[in-house]
Amino acid sequence: MVRSPALERRSFVRAAGLSFLAALSPRRLYALERADAVYASGFRAQDGTYGIATVSLRGAVIDRIALPARAHGLAYCRVTGRGVAFARRPGTFAMIFDPQAKAEPVVISAPEGRHYYGHGHFSPDGRILYASENDFDGNRGMIGLYDATDGFARIGEFDAGGIGTHDMTVSDDGGLLIIANGGIETHPDFGRTKLNLDRMQPSLVILDAATGDIVQRHALPEPLSQLSTRHLDIDEAGRIWFACQYEGPRTDLPPLAGHFSLGEDLHFIDLPQETTERLCNYVGAIAINRRENLVGLTSPKGGAAVILDAKTGKVLAEEKVVDAAGIAAAPDGIAVSSYDGTLAATRSRLAWDQHLVRLA
Repeated sequence: MVRSPALERRSFVRAAGLSFLAALSPRRLYALERADAVYASGFRAQDGTYGIATVSLRGAVIDRIALPARAHGLAYCRVTGRGVAFARRPGTFAMIFDPQAKAEPVVISAPEGRHYYGHGHFSPDGRILYASENDFDGNRGMIGLYDATDGFARIGEFDAGGIGTHDMTVSDDGGLLIIANGGIETHPDFGRTKLNLDRMQPSLVILDAATGDIVQRHALPEPLSQLSTRHLDIDEAGRIWFACQYEGPRTDLPPLAGHFSLGEDLHFIDLPQETTERLCNYVGAIAINRRENLVGLTSPKGGAAVILDAKTGKVLAEEKVVDAAGIAAAPDGIAVSSYDGTLAATRSRLAWDQHLVRLA
């Protein structure tokens, strides 16, 4: 059986370009320090190469680092100041980087029989990196555990309690892992083909971060079995928000977002029909501005960004954003990037990828 090849560490670092490692130039360091907010995103350059860039709230590129293949989601640790970019499914690499370029990047590879699903999260104390992974021969989602204090050595794994494990996050106290199992079976022998659209098993799971035991599991009801639970964020009140992508008939209008809490059932947001239609059954990313109690959703298929009130779920604003991709909290409101390279009305030569993470 053909295996997804792991990327060898040394060749990866050579491909990334060691010029990034020396330190930021005084001009770029000044830009980093002066920016109201700094974000990171995967990108595709005009020559077809891929990388990660740091970018200001105004859309100005501060610095960039090359990658040998496309990245997907990113995570950031406020304790250590490090970020991580995960390969797009079924990729097998992840790169931990220092946005200020004071330390060399660390490259990790998924173990044999696993690949990354493109997402992960740091523990609040910065000691553990969690990564969503696929045990593709066993057809089960896993959460890989990596020791951030020891070169990101892999120290264990937890069963994610479902298949098609995609996004995951960690409770503020570090005690719980929250997981969106999209319910879609894939295998690297078949690339990105979805193998079970007629028998999907989407679920939302909470694990005990110390033991990996399932604390709570919500399987979506049969009428919503083709509603893939994909992305997550946590609001100021501790509620877990989730966003979905529908794999059923295009004429259906299922709910696309909702929330739940520990000990509570799922609650789907009843969006206006025109909003649901605008999202085209596909929410590509979700982000919460805790200070302002806002929930942001983007749909690249619908070319739209939607902002909800996190307390009531009501729609506060909708905007047409062609190729809307990443979304993250801004000092005021929500920042949205697009596949055409736009962020904050600034058009870059870099085409931003699906996710955007705020670094500072």
